[in-house]
Amino acid sequence: MIVASVLALAACDGSKPLIKRDEQPMLFPVADRPVAHIVSARWSNEEARDRLNEASEVMNKAGIAKGMTVADIGAGEGYYTIRLASRVGKAGRVLAEDIVASVRDMLAERVAREDLENVSVRLGAPADPKLPDASFDRVLMVHMYHEIEQPYEFLWRLRPALKPDGLVVVVDANRQTQNHGTPPALLRCEFEAVGYRQVSMTEMPSAGGYLATFRAVGPRPEPEAIKPCVLR
Repeated sequence: MIVASVLALAACDGSKPLIKRDEQPMLFPVADRPVAHIVSARWSNEEARDRLNEASEVMNKAGIAKGMTVADIGAGEGYYTIRLASRVGKAGRVLAEDIVASVRDMLAERVAREDLENVSVRLGAPADPKLPDASFDRVLMVHMYHEIEQPYEFLWRLRPALKPDGLVVVVDANRQTQNHGTPPALLRCEFEAVGYRQVSMTEMPSAGGYLATFRAVGPRPEPEAIKPCVLR
């Protein structure tokens, strides 16, 4: 009787059942485009990029300022992470994310070595950057968008991380995805499919292509309602 009473109380206490039902996986559309392979954590020599004033131009055009919180997605060896840390200052924060554990570890060592107290380093997943909600003024993706195998799911999971006026900033080359670039029309289409609006598109020769910014608008669509872009 005692056992029966305990079980009855447990069933009525509002807690979650011990046996969990399997949740239905969310189904996102498949991208109709090739995906470039990750070839290196280093896109180019840092000194050469600085001679072109690349990072400064990108941060200026992206409106990155002191006190902001910025995510550096696909941070690699940290070219932008280090410079973002200086730009946002002590009152700002930089979260550097990569999906390759060994690259993440090397970047974490660099951050510690350079004593960057306003930078944290995190391991993401190919289809999920795993960013905290409502946290970022800017999310920066430099020469890595074409490596995302599941762009609709990735962008869908990214949306909640943006602050109300936050922007996603994409720097890429104007060429086909298999050639390590993303045509601007395709980029815009994929973002718009997940409920983003393009804010700007600027030529960026110093960064090897263009810079585009996007803002999330309206409610986030249900995964099954996302209409994929058709590559022509």
